[in-house]
Amino acid sequence: MPLYLTRQTIAGFHDKGKAAILELETRSYEKESGELLTLNRTSVFLRGAGGFSDPSKPFTYSNYPVNPASAMKIPKTQPSAVFEDCTQPPQALLYRLSGDYNPLHSDPMIAKVAGFSRPILHGLCTLGFAVRAIIKCICRGHPDMVKSIFARFLLHVYPGEALITEMWLEGLRVIYQVKAKERNRAVLLGCIDLHRLAASL
Repeated sequence: MPLYLTRQTIAGFHDKGKAAILELETRSYEKESGELLTLNRTSVFLRGAGGFSDPSKPFTYSNYPVNPASAMKIPKTQPSAVFEDCTQPPQALLYRLSGDYNPLHSDPMIAKVAGFSRPILHGLCTLGFAVRAIIKCICRGHPDMVKSIFARFLLHVYPGEALITEMWLEGLRVIYQVKAKERNRAVLLGCIDLHRLAASL
């Protein structure tokens, strides 16, 4: 059985005044051959951690291009596909099996302290619903068509809410937006690049 090695580095750090943004890059390799298997880039918003540099020229550092999802614009045309799915009330408790035990997703008191009426769903779980919708509707059930995934989290999701994923196919790129149906609010947007198009499209 092959062994794998994962390395994480700080890829960026930005002073935003009242907050700071930390960019992390995680690369996973096959240990013996050194082959790069996955590359994940994560931006973490740190409340109250900013204001450590000159306000007229705030500190900013980044060693890779801007995530395309950060400047993503939703097309004004009708979506190529729309898919609705419903999260379950215990969805966050189930998703904790992934290893993310942040009490924000399970403890009502912690959620209230953070400003939410009840525990919220993990962002990566919301992303999973979006990617699954794209694989079903655009990739016709073939996950190997997905080349890369970019996402920008806009708003929280409460377990039990229905999620509507709108998709626009532009060449080999799928631009998507996810809305919480009950609140009619966009909670996630981004794009997925494909290796190829499904034969039936």
